[in-house]
Amino acid sequence: MSESLKLAIFDCDGTLVDGQHMIISSMKRASEKCKIPYPGDEQVRRIVGLSLFEAITMIYPKISDNDHTLLHSAFVEHFQYLRTLDEQHEPLYDGIHETILDLYRTGILLGVATGKSSRGLRTTLNNHNLQDYFVTLNTADDGPGKPHPSMINVALADTGVDPENAVMIGDTTYDMVMATNAGVRSIGVTWGYHGREELISSGADHIIDEVSALADLIKG
Repeated sequence: MSESLKLAIFDCDGTLVDGQHMIISSMKRASEKCKIPYPGDEQVRRIVGLSLFEAITMIYPKISDNDHTLLHSAFVEHFQYLRTLDEQHEPLYDGIHETILDLYRTGILLGVATGKSSRGLRTTLNNHNLQDYFVTLNTADDGPGKPHPSMINVALADTGVDPENAVMIGDTTYDMVMATNAGVRSIGVTWGYHGREELISSGADHIIDEVSALADLIKG
C-alpha cells in the first residue's frame, strides 16, 4: 500500500463479524409478523451492509411504504430481542482481533463505516472488547448510507487524514463503490457476503482471501 497510510476504515458485518445469522433471523421474523413473503436467505445476505431502510426497500421493492415501515419496526424489535440473549450469534472472524491490535500498535488510525445503527455497532464492539481501538465510528444513523461517500468523508474529517492516506476494507460492492466515491483506496475481503468477481468489478484496488494477509497489506 503506502508508507504514508494513516487511516484504515472497516466495514462491520461481513468484514469484522459474521452478523448474517441475527440479520437473517430478524428478517424472517419480521416477514412472518407482517405476513409478507420472505425473499430467502441469499437475498438477505446480498443487502448486508446497507442501512436497514435501504435494505428493506431493495429486497421488498413492490410493497407499500407503510409495509416497509412495519417490516423495519418488526426487524428492530426481533434484533433487539436477540441482543438480550446470553448467546448472540455474531462472532468475530478468526484473526480479526489480532489484526486490529496489530494495526493499532503500529499507530494506524482505525475507523468503522457500517450500515448498522450506532447502538448496534457499539454493542458489537463492546461484546468483542474492540471499543477502545477505533477513533471514528460512522453508521446508518449519521447520514446517507453506502455507497454514498458521506461516512468515509466524516472519518477523514474526524481524523484529519487526506483521502490518499486512507483505505476502506469491506466485503461488499457497496463498500468498494463508496471508497471510489470518496477517493480512497479499497481492499475487498472474500470471507463476507459478496464474491471476488463482484468486488473486482466494483473497483476494489486489492482483494484478499485470508484475514492473516490483511495487516501486512495495510502496513505495506
